[in-house]
Amino acid sequence: MSENFWPKEARNLCSALGIKHPIIQAPMAGGLVTPELVAAVSNAGGLGSYPGGYLHPDLIDSAIKKIRSLTNKPFAVNLFIPEKVAEGAAPSPRVVQKLSEMATEVGVAGPGAPAHESFTFEDQLAVVMDNGVPVFSFTFGMPDPAQIEVLRRKGVAVMGTATSVAEARKLEEAGCSAVAAQGIEAGGHRGTFPETPHLPMTGTIALVPQIADNVRIPVVASGGIMDGRGIVAALALGASAVQMGTAFLSAAEASVPEAWLQAIKQSDDTSTVLTRVYTGKYARGIKNRFFEDMAKLEAEVPHYPVQHALTAPIRAAAKAKGDARFMSLWAGQAAPMSRRHPAAELVEILVEESRGALEGLRS
Repeated sequence: MSENFWPKEARNLCSALGIKHPIIQAPMAGGLVTPELVAAVSNAGGLGSYPGGYLHPDLIDSAIKKIRSLTNKPFAVNLFIPEKVAEGAAPSPRVVQKLSEMATEVGVAGPGAPAHESFTFEDQLAVVMDNGVPVFSFTFGMPDPAQIEVLRRKGVAVMGTATSVAEARKLEEAGCSAVAAQGIEAGGHRGTFPETPHLPMTGTIALVPQIADNVRIPVVASGGIMDGRGIVAALALGASAVQMGTAFLSAAEASVPEAWLQAIKQSDDTSTVLTRVYTGKYARGIKNRFFEDMAKLEAEVPHYPVQHALTAPIRAAAKAKGDARFMSLWAGQAAPMSRRHPAAELVEILVEESRGALEGLRS
């Protein structure tokens, strides 16, 4: 199959990354993305992405080796930029009480407690460097420019997440190879920098062209893109590729509980909400009992990672039991457009839909 139908900017980025199609599977943390999913997307000509943000360096190393056993194509590893815990970040008694009630309902002893990690971001990054990962992506801020420079010198393509033009400019100035422009439609956590004074709420269709007009590096559109029409629209707005998360949640190789998949299937265009109640950081997911019980207490919820630690046992128990009422059902605004296919088949469908959309515009 010829890939020459992609616009020039898309072909250029594909060439730089060593991929056939400007389709990146988003690195969705929390045990959803498997090495098999990453490899399947990469083998199909896209760029699979493995989320290492929560993981011990040894687990990241094992995952990279597993991916390499399944594909010889380029892939990405994503890490979280660490954030300082604000002073006085304790939850209110009302938050603790409500979480304790939920914990009892799902059968765990109580809310979790923040724990000191036995590893650092630098430890995780060292694994990425030592393994010669082709593409490194990150979110929640950016690493030291010196670290980006070392990665670039090693031939690693570096991509950061931006939710505003100002953040995108910072990423370009720091030496990034590309920037993922995350619109408000996107599922999961917002990639907003900690120092950004407010939560950017710009949608993908408005964000992508503004970032494209203000940086010289390639832009990857993220948020609300589920089919070939969305891919072509993003490319028309100035993106060189797209990053798709929710679309791949329903892939056969993803590790998503059936109850979560059913929630996606039964969702509509108004089912998701942007909230801090699950982890203390704004994230988009499908409304459920957890959200309904916590919504009135959102102002009292401590910031990430404290709230994340408090709710982790509840959400983990619910996930293990298939109880969608208390999971964090991350999904984007276009979740109802999800389709269940093996990942490689989905990539093929997306490519053909994109080809058809482009031909339709040219006719």
